Amino acid sequence: MIHLAIVEDEQLYIDQLTEYIHRYEAEKKQKFKISVFSDGAEIVEDYKGVYDIIFLDIQMKFMNGMDAAEKIRELDPNVVIIFITNMTQYAVRGYEVDALDYIVKPVEYFSFSQKFSRALGRIKKDEAVYISIPLEDGILKVAVDDIDYIESQSHSMIYYTKKGTFHSRGTMRGLEEKLCNYGFFRANKGYLVNMKHVDGVADNCCLIGGGKLPISRTRRKPFMDALIRYMSEVMN
Repeated sequence: MIHLAIVEDEQLYIDQLTEYIHRYEAEKKQKFKISVFSDGAEIVEDYKGVYDIIFLDIQMKFMNGMDAAEKIRELDPNVVIIFITNMTQYAVRGYEVDALDYIVKPVEYFSFSQKFSRALGRIKKDEAVYISIPLEDGILKVAVDDIDYIESQSHSMIYYTKKGTFHSRGTMRGLEEKLCNYGFFRANKGYLVNMKHVDGVADNCCLIGGGKLPISRTRRKPFMDALIRYMSEVMN
């Protein structure tokens, strides 16, 4: 289900946007999950990368929408942001945070529905699967395809990705269950490998990301079977 966030400090516009979303649901036979925040600081605090579209008011009391968008973009480069404003001169700055569009107050349903449809179209074009990585200072949303492999060290999970290396909490068992349907396989007790980025196998090691990861003896055959199966599916 597509998850929407409304960040607005005026109840009038919260009610209006919610009403418009429900009207759109009825017209398009779609269903959306809606979360409401009364200030930019509220959504930024302990941000969860679970939103697909954020309707973000620019002028708010504690943290304005532009500052909130900048912080959100640091953690979530993929969420669609649409600004809500009655001062269009500020909306131009939306390009700095890759905002899709802006809606001018007072909000009219026709304008809202057109821009909402455009936002939904962007989501549908993006077929990538994402995973939210819990960090000490928030959450980072990363495309599954951008992960080379994940290493388990004590109680910490280390993600080796195209965007860098990130340390997180979690369990290898939980990650294996979550990612097994996306081409990931355990090379040994401590490594979960993305088959998409495997360059080969040599000396009982998996060649990936310019390095070598040992494949445990008990997993060599299952690993090779999984790699051959993955390569066959990609080629077909």
